This record gives sequence, structure tokens and C-alpha cells, in this order.
Amino acid sequence: MAPSTIIAVFFLWVGSLLMVQGGDPTISFEWKVTYGTISPLGVPVKGILINGQFPGPNINSTTNNNVIVNVFNNLDEPFLLTWSGVQHRKNPWQDGVLGTNCPIPPGTNYTYKFQVKDQIGSYMYYPVTGMHKAVGGFGGLRINSRLLIPVPYADPADDYTIIAGDFFNKGHTTLKKILESGRNLGRCDGVHINGKVAKGDGSDEPLFTMEAGKTYKYRICNAGLKTSLNVRFQGHNMKLVEMEGSHTVQNDYESLDVHVGQCFSVLVTADQEPKDYFVVASTRFTKQEVTATGVIRYTNGKGAPSPKLPPPPVGWAWSLNQFRTFRWNLTASAARPNPQGSYKYGSVNITRTIKLANTAQKVDGKLRYAINGASYVEPTTPLKLAEYYGVADKVFKYDTIPDDPPAEITKITMEPVVLNLTHRNFMEIVFENRETAIQSYHLCGYAFFAVAVETGQWSPEKRKNYNLLDAVSRHTIQVFPKSWAAILLSFDNCGMWNIRSEIWDRRYLGQQLYVSVLSPNKSLRDEYNMPEGALVCGVVENMPRPPPAYT
Repeated sequence: MAPSTIIAVFFLWVGSLLMVQGGDPTISFEWKVTYGTISPLGVPVKGILINGQFPGPNINSTTNNNVIVNVFNNLDEPFLLTWSGVQHRKNPWQDGVLGTNCPIPPGTNYTYKFQVKDQIGSYMYYPVTGMHKAVGGFGGLRINSRLLIPVPYADPADDYTIIAGDFFNKGHTTLKKILESGRNLGRCDGVHINGKVAKGDGSDEPLFTMEAGKTYKYRICNAGLKTSLNVRFQGHNMKLVEMEGSHTVQNDYESLDVHVGQCFSVLVTADQEPKDYFVVASTRFTKQEVTATGVIRYTNGKGAPSPKLPPPPVGWAWSLNQFRTFRWNLTASAARPNPQGSYKYGSVNITRTIKLANTAQKVDGKLRYAINGASYVEPTTPLKLAEYYGVADKVFKYDTIPDDPPAEITKITMEPVVLNLTHRNFMEIVFENRETAIQSYHLCGYAFFAVAVETGQWSPEKRKNYNLLDAVSRHTIQVFPKSWAAILLSFDNCGMWNIRSEIWDRRYLGQQLYVSVLSPNKSLRDEYNMPEGALVCGVVENMPRPPPAYT
């Protein structure tokens, strides 16, 4: 064997070894993705099941666990899962978005291998292919704190996951046709809680049980397509303890607005008369409010839940004011024993500001959504593969949109959008919502500090209103109509990472882009090489595999 070949094989072996870190516990899953009939709103729909389940199975992990998920695609179409909120440090190959991964072809499998490195909290997984997310393939992903790292609250009696979301009875293929015809999805048909809606006639089985006097943890995620939800527990308050991956100051709430793509963790104490109660999820900012309920049952309790539901909040201002009450718990330990507040993000100099303005416009008579005048078009070759194989120029161009968009955007171009960012730059990103519907933006590969959400237009003078002390670190942020949101973060995780609208018709029709963060030293300390077994497609499918890029 030639010396160059030996070196290449050695580094491939090292890269695959690094994908799953030795010394840390490994948890493994075998998942079979199939079609199956679901009827969360009482209407049969062709759904997508994982191991026969809708929603899919929970992943219950602990900080630094290695997670191996072998996904067999038994559908008749390509399928791909993303692990929303998992940062995949140095490992974009496992992110599961179409800018980094080829979808899994029908009748084949792909094995995800990633580490939940230095993270805690509540997250989700869901499909990014087509409109699969509309009918399933999603579920909860929890990362528990290691035993040696204390959490700032007593251990709960049990730990429950609520996956709620809007639902459309038309099915995913019809919804896809609607979008490709140049229309948006319109209003949802209803809301589900863990794939169900209580009838309220006394025949409902409980979603959860509680014992009087004990406290329970509920992880609440909005896995819907486009609708913000308000979640509340009949007769009980919630104590917010975590938001995505951060411990929060523990304020009490009667209800919480959970926007699309977001996850909150709350404590609920069973301190009421032992009987049944409703957990309630209702739509926000819609012309007609739609509500779903699920039953929570006290053990040894007697009596059906009261038909009188706790009322929802009204208006945008309430939700904006609630956002301002969320605070990072500076003294609590996170995934490491150092306090969360030990990183003084407010004192770091900003090296680059990017403003991302979303707009809607028709192109050739069809609706498209855009960011800074560009509507993203998915290439057949994943961006990261094109970059790794050295053929990026055949697939996309870098930096085709400005950092500061004009006040009036009159034309939309359709193209892949990739911003070239400098490794470890500390940046400010401002999301400006110029439309009349709420936005929810997600950034893969990172957690950021959500320092401000305000109405009107952003200007540099607005920085005086930033929370530079205890803004919550998170991965998804809402932007209200005719408003803006500002985030701060260091781009210290090399890879190709997706910034997308979590409003699924907007994402599908162009409101997303990617950022490329390359290792300046081509070092394995910064990014792993393409793993063995990675799927290839598009222009690189028949190309020889390049030698390892990082050493």
C-alpha cells in the first residue's frame, strides 16, 4: 500500500472514531420509517410513523452521550431527519438538513452518529424532506444533566414530553402541491397534543398521571408547521426552568406562548383536588382560535375535568412582554460545572453585523418568500458536499446577498444562498420581519443570545436596549410582525449551517439560507472529515472521494 494511501486511510479511521467519542456512554436506536394511518383530528390521514409511532419515540440521552440512530426508510420517497437544537460540534455531517446531507433513498438506511456534547435541555427531531413534517416523523429529544452536575431544582417525580402542533388534514402530498402551485398553506384544521385531542366526554385516557403533592417536569415543544401556540394547565401554574438548552430564572406562569420550533421545560406541582385536569394548547395570532386538550389524571383521583378552560391571552403585546421576562439563570451550572453566566457575552466586541429582512413576492405568478431579496432554491447537491469535493462553484456562489438590505426590496432572485463567515468571529444578526405574519427563525449548529425583540425597524441606536447580562441562550427566536429581533453569538463551530424560517411554507418557498464556517487551519480540532458511509448525490455522486480535508 502506498504511503499516501496509508495516511488517507489512517485519517479516515481517526475521523470516524471522533464521530462517536470514546469513553462516553453510547445509546443506540433502530428506527423503521413507514406510512400509516393517523387521525389526530378524527379524520384519517396518511401519516409517517417511526417504529409504528406517531409522534415518534423519545430519545432520552445525557450530556456527552454518543447517539447512534440507524434509520431505515421504508417510504416510497427520499426521507431525511434533522436533530433540531443539537449543536453537532465539529460535525455538520450529522445535522440532517439538505444543505449537508443527501436524503435517504427509499428502501435503504442511513446511520446517524453524533455526540450531545456539552448540552442539556429539551429538543426535537423532525423530517426536512418535502412536507413530511406535516404528517409525522417528529418526536422529542431530551438531554439530561450528568449526575455530577447539579440542576437548580429538586428531581421531579417524573419527566414528561408534550409534542404539540397545528395539523392539516389534507396530507403531505396535497400540501406540497399547494405550495408548488404558488400558494401558502392557509389556516390549520386543528391542533394536537401528542397526536391526540381529548373528547372531553369522560372517555379519554390520560396523557399523563400525577400524584398529589409531587412535582413533575414537562418538556413542551411546538412541532407544528406554522402556528404559535399558547400552552396552559387547568388549575395549575408552571414554573419555567429551562428554555431549549439553558436554565432560566424560575418565574411562575399561568400560560406560555410556544412558537414554532421552540421547546420549554416547566415544573408543575400536583397541588389541587385529586381528579382529572386538562392541559390546553390553543392557536395564537389567528383569526379563529383553535384549541386542543389532553387529560392529566391524579392517581386515585375522582372526577372529570371541568369543561371551563383557562382563557388564553390576547394580542401581540402580551407575548412580547412575556419574552422580556425570560432570563438566564447566571448562577446555575449548565452542561459543565462552571456557571452559565461565566461567559460574558455582553462585553465581547462585535466584528460583523448582518441584517436579514424577510419579504414575500410573486415570481412568474407564483408566491415566493425571500431573505434580503433572495429566495432559496435547494440544489440537487448538498452545499457541504460540493464544498468538501472542491466543486462549490458548480453548485452555488458565496455572499450573493448584502449584509444590510435596502429599505425597499422590489425584486426577488431564486438561488442557493451561502454566507461565508470567519471562524470565531463574534457576530450580531438582526432578523427584520417586514411582513404582517409572525416569524420563527432557527440556527443550526449553535446557541445564540436573544438580546432583544422589539417593534419597528432596527437601527444601531437600538443596541442600547439590548440585554447584555442575562439573555437566554437558545437556538430559535420569534419575530413579531413589523418587528425585529437581535441575536449575538460567536461562530466557533465549523461547518455548513442552516438559518431557516420554522414557518414551514415560508421555509419551503425560500426563506432560508446557509452559513459556511471553514477551519482556517484545516484542523480536526475544528471540524471532522466526511465520515465513511456518508451518502453522496448530485454532481459528486460519481466523483472519486477526495482525500481527508482536515488533519
